[in-house]
Amino acid sequence: MLKDITIGQYIYGSSPIHRMDPMLKLIFVIAYVVLLFSASTTAGIVGAVAFSLIIYKISGIPIKLIAKSLKPIVPVVVFTAVINMFFIPGDPLITIWKLTISRQGLFYAVILSFRITCLISASSLLTYTTSPIQLTDAIERLLSPLKKLKMPVHELAMMMSIALRFIPSLIEETDKIMSAQKSRGASLDSGKLREKVKALVPVLVPLFVSAFRRADELALAMECRCYRGGEGRTRLHESHFSSVDAFGTAVLVLMFGYVIATNCLFEAVI
Repeated sequence: MLKDITIGQYIYGSSPIHRMDPMLKLIFVIAYVVLLFSASTTAGIVGAVAFSLIIYKISGIPIKLIAKSLKPIVPVVVFTAVINMFFIPGDPLITIWKLTISRQGLFYAVILSFRITCLISASSLLTYTTSPIQLTDAIERLLSPLKKLKMPVHELAMMMSIALRFIPSLIEETDKIMSAQKSRGASLDSGKLREKVKALVPVLVPLFVSAFRRADELALAMECRCYRGGEGRTRLHESHFSSVDAFGTAVLVLMFGYVIATNCLFEAVI
């Protein structure tokens, strides 16, 4: 299960999505989330899902990687869908004991499942196609207006990108520790809930030690390279608004127009 978590990984490529301005990609992900939760019709959701699949196809990221990244959130999606099915009132379809599945509840359960799936997929695509350095620059540029309030924007961006980058490393370390504990006879998957929680202690302690050691090594490496924060720092590659960015912006605007049109048409029919 831990190996299925792929967020934070960067996959090298030369697709149009890889070449887009990283700050624009970050803005696009935020806009896509707004688009997802603005779509209130089946046509709007289908359009948003199709848009996500097309972007993945253009980026060259394997579709099977999407399925792998979605495995860990399947229980969350199922739980959310069940809650919506049974507790949203409407026209009854099926009655199970004292619980009734309504037509509206089933509709919203499916819609919400697609929304969560696309949300995770879009966030994963950002890290798949954007290197940690580019992501740091994008976050810093996006938060640059906060510099006027004397906020350490560069340091905040650096911390967020480092935290994101270390997710795969910590997952890999956790998997190694769990395998080592199991080889020594530790039972991590059996027993009652209390026993499972107690069994995690031999995993968490070395994991915290390893994380602090990695952080110390990273801080030492940054000091050896004379890192002193964002003051006076320059970039090796400056980002510029290109034709790919213009085309991506136009497509996203069209998607917003499509979703707004489907919402308005749905309201007009009602």
